[in-house]
Amino acid sequence: MHFMTALKGAWQQRNSLLCVGLDPDPARFPAHLQDKPDAIFEFCKQIVDATADLACCFKPQIAYFAARRAEDQLEALIDHIHARHPDTPVVLDAKRGDIGSTAEQYAVEAFERFRADAITVNPYMGRDSVDPYLAYPDKGVILLCRTSNPGGSDLQFLDVGGEKLYERVARLVAEDWNASGNCGLVVGATFPAEIARVRELTGDMPLLVPGIGAQGGDIAATMQAGRTADGCGLMINSSRAILYAGKGEDFAAEARRVALETRDAINAQR
Repeated sequence: MHFMTALKGAWQQRNSLLCVGLDPDPARFPAHLQDKPDAIFEFCKQIVDATADLACCFKPQIAYFAARRAEDQLEALIDHIHARHPDTPVVLDAKRGDIGSTAEQYAVEAFERFRADAITVNPYMGRDSVDPYLAYPDKGVILLCRTSNPGGSDLQFLDVGGEKLYERVARLVAEDWNASGNCGLVVGATFPAEIARVRELTGDMPLLVPGIGAQGGDIAATMQAGRTADGCGLMINSSRAILYAGKGEDFAAEARRVALETRDAINAQR
């Protein structure tokens, strides 16, 4: 299924704009999982199964798996999501950016090895560094635009010919790079004015919005700035606030509780 078709279906069928981020840190796992050889997979699987009906997508962060030599557990996790929750797309948060020949290998890694439905990509090496991902027209390519971290302003606010660099990225992607209709943009919830500007430049293009929960972004401001006319258009990510809501054997139930609260808080602004 085309990533955008799956995402739009999840928005409607689940009545949800919540993206559950999967950033597994074993140091924060409940004690009963600490010594298990597949603890990362088991932790994430239980989070996924507890929240799948509340989420429009899942977003595993590849560094949390690779740093612990757990890429095999990431493969197993994505396979599990596809098998148990086939209507929930998976966005691999990798933020790749490299020359075309290397990008081709990263695209194979994301879409053929891990079988992700979409990937986050750094656009700052230009179109030829993004083309290998765009060559998979059914896969989502979600490009960094206005990121949620404070240091993003160091570059993204630079003036480039009368517009800010993040505005140029948004316009390029919307006008020139999205021929297959499979592009999205990353715009942080910590900057609602910029969300509104990106929405103005890109029409109904999906926006992946990190920064609520632990990073302090405001749901109401995010929704007012970024929702489309039909109350959709956003993947609002929350990771740590959901993953680590509980510290005991009921951690998955606690994650579900916070995910439900977050989903409902988002829907109250639709």
